[in-house]
Amino acid sequence: MPGYDVIEAVSNTLKATLDAAFTALDPQNPPKAEISDLLAPVQTTPPKLTLFFYEVVEDPSQRNRPRVRASAAPDISIKKPPTALLLRYLLTAWADNRLTEQKLLGRTIQTLYDGAIISGVDLRGSLANTDQALKLTMAPLTLEERTRVWHAIQKPYRVSLTYEIRVVNLDPEKERRVRPVSNRTLDHGELEVGG
Repeated sequence: MPGYDVIEAVSNTLKATLDAAFTALDPQNPPKAEISDLLAPVQTTPPKLTLFFYEVVEDPSQRNRPRVRASAAPDISIKKPPTALLLRYLLTAWADNRLTEQKLLGRTIQTLYDGAIISGVDLRGSLANTDQALKLTMAPLTLEERTRVWHAIQKPYRVSLTYEIRVVNLDPEKERRVRPVSNRTLDHGELEVGG
């Protein structure tokens, strides 16, 4: 099950998905997706799409799930449910001309719309060979929110896409082992009636 490296696995899955899709733009020398913090200068040649992971929050739609129970004779293991995470990414195209940037953005939208659920063999890292599924949704920010993001990284504003990825499950480490009740004894003592 996914552990502490699940966020890295999501970023690598998103990168691999987009890298595969960009071969349609230029089969000989396709643009690449790049995981970036946007602090260093971004080169515009060759063209690329930066994946800036800017926020992680608990997914409110997944709160109050029941504890997870598993039997492993003779004990029963009880764990908290996985933490359901919602990851937010800013995807920005970089090229030496605006038309190439627009093609990159268009191909990104097309790819993430057609493949809005990533699962199975398309998952990378600790998500590989699991039954997890990542649901991608375009989540536009207001102009004010976008401006704040670009101001925070001290870069001039660029047209970008924002996506949310859910449900990313992060399993807890701690578990409690208990023994099942195998027998019980009831003591029916005399009942005194007050008087």
